[in-house]
Amino acid sequence: MLTETVRERIAESTAVIDAMAEQQASLLVEITSRLTETLERGGTIYFCGNGGSAADAQHIAAEFVGRFLRERRPLPAVALTANTSVLTAVANDYGFEQVFARQIAACAKRDDAVVGISTSGSSVNVLEAVRTARAVGALTIGFTGASGEQLASQVDLCLRVPSDITPYIQQAHIVAWHTICGLVEDAVAPNR
Repeated sequence: MLTETVRERIAESTAVIDAMAEQQASLLVEITSRLTETLERGGTIYFCGNGGSAADAQHIAAEFVGRFLRERRPLPAVALTANTSVLTAVANDYGFEQVFARQIAACAKRDDAVVGISTSGSSVNVLEAVRTARAVGALTIGFTGASGEQLASQVDLCLRVPSDITPYIQQAHIVAWHTICGLVEDAVAPNR
């Protein structure tokens, strides 16, 4: 009984990932290309999200700064979710809606990229972050689910996983990011 439930849930997740790959492979190539351009011109990639998406922001920033599959130069990436002093000070003084936007206003430049991760697409602090990023002229990228129109409508590029089930969206996001990380690594260190 439980074994069958495990198989069904993995099959459901795999079906979502397969649908994402079928529907959005060219978008993943475009995101990879734009992020590679950002890094090659000396820009930084900033990541933000809440809850599991905050953990994803930190995970993916670490893949860029450290390494993904092979040795290469460190790539500038920052998870805006990681500095608890900044997060709590800004939340206390300006409201939780501003915890990422304030950091973007302080640090992001025109040559940078800002990635907002929100499975619902309606996280106010993520939406404020991408609005602020657009105001400074940075590239904006969203990662959301099927119903994430709010985020999708405010970014330059948006991956929308074809599901409204949060765990499946998050699992697909990690598959997409690991794919992007590998492709960026190939582009910045092709002969290693």
